Amino acid sequence: MSRATRLAPLVAALLSGCVVGPNYVKPAAPLPSDARLREVERAAQARVNAEKLPEKWWQLYRDPVLDRLVTDALGHNTDIRVAAANLQRARAVLAEQRGARLPTLTPSAQYNRQQGNSANAAAFGGGGAPRTFQFDLFQLGIDASYEVDLFGGVTRAIQAGRGDVEASVAQLDAARVAVAAETARNYAAVCANAAQLIVARETVRLQRETLGLTRRSFEAGRGTQRDVQQQEVLVAQVEAQLPGLEAERRAGLYALATLTGRPAEQVDAEADRCTTIPQLDQPLPAGDGAALIARRPDVRAAERTLAADTARIGVAVADLYPSISLLGRIGLNATRGSQLFNGNSVNYSIGPLIQWNFPNQTVARARVRQARAQAEASLARFDAAVLAALNETEQALARYAGALDQREVLVRAEAASTEAARISRLRFQSGLDSSLQLIQADRDLANTRTARAQADAAVAEAQISLFRALGGGWEGAPEVTRRVPGSP
Repeated sequence: MSRATRLAPLVAALLSGCVVGPNYVKPAAPLPSDARLREVERAAQARVNAEKLPEKWWQLYRDPVLDRLVTDALGHNTDIRVAAANLQRARAVLAEQRGARLPTLTPSAQYNRQQGNSANAAAFGGGGAPRTFQFDLFQLGIDASYEVDLFGGVTRAIQAGRGDVEASVAQLDAARVAVAAETARNYAAVCANAAQLIVARETVRLQRETLGLTRRSFEAGRGTQRDVQQQEVLVAQVEAQLPGLEAERRAGLYALATLTGRPAEQVDAEADRCTTIPQLDQPLPAGDGAALIARRPDVRAAERTLAADTARIGVAVADLYPSISLLGRIGLNATRGSQLFNGNSVNYSIGPLIQWNFPNQTVARARVRQARAQAEASLARFDAAVLAALNETEQALARYAGALDQREVLVRAEAASTEAARISRLRFQSGLDSSLQLIQADRDLANTRTARAQADAAVAEAQISLFRALGGGWEGAPEVTRRVPGSP
């Protein structure tokens, strides 16, 4: 049997090696029961069901302006651009870690003009004076090295890099979820403030009519100056709401511009004209608990980070064992260029290099403990992400149900106060009611109309908060617009 045949099994064993450190096992996540979803559906009065959440949930509002704004934000928002750049970096790091599996080749070429001197012959008992001499040295060579992944340090590093890439993908998705929801929320707020402005201006108009009636009644001797002043206060209170509503509407428009990657002053013209609050015309699809956990990007990011940190334990453990590298070099040396490719100018070397920090392994063992502690913290963060996802969804469902109930009550209250104000106005004109009764009826109508408009806005915000808690909106997102450093 030849030497090569006898060494083949040993070489194969060294190249295959073993992988130290714990193998990753995905932790289990608690899931809400289907009975809980049915309970919430009943509480929300059939406005929530267990159907699958669509990829682009904002299209359920059937509002082309909202659809366009969210699409623009997903393509140009700066937070999404940051997350996309972080993903590119993670992929580059993974490529670097995968490169450690490949041998390294380093070609080199060198020319030197050197001067030397002969040893002092007298110092060694010989004769002759020292002399200097000069010569040229031409060198060509290739160095090769390959680290044998005997204990799986490289394998674990690649696993950690892959986990980091997948976590970065999830973090990019999380940024998309947040931006889509924030864009929809600001758009709904702009429309809600515009709608409330319309209600407030109409209320001001009615209050001014009542003020005119009160003044004419006072001039006719039926009322008092106090009645007139009370009505003037009521008009002023409603008018005082107008600047604040307009300011909030403008602030929402500025926020929309920033979310879509534009300067704040570049207000979207179509959003500026919106006066109708987006509302769903169908039950809100909430899905089930298992789909929620699988869809939430923050949960996926926490789980993938845990996988990466678990692999890093193996990287640290591998440092406790020897590292073996196979080194080789072949080169050409000559003092004349014409002799560089002669057979006698060839030199080479080959052999393994074994390195081991032993017996002092204090640093390596400390790094193992650090890696284990980091993985334990990542597991806690994963559990926290799951609990936060369930908690946010439960809270959003409860608030949505409460907002629907509140709006239903206020719709009835608005209808009743409108009718009461109409009757009171007729009775006042016919002399059956006093100015105080008319003022009170108008005050009740103004309050209920304002509360109804606020309730409509609260329902829209609760819906969008629920969509965000459900974790949708990252699927099928458009490509992120990139800007290269140094470009205008």
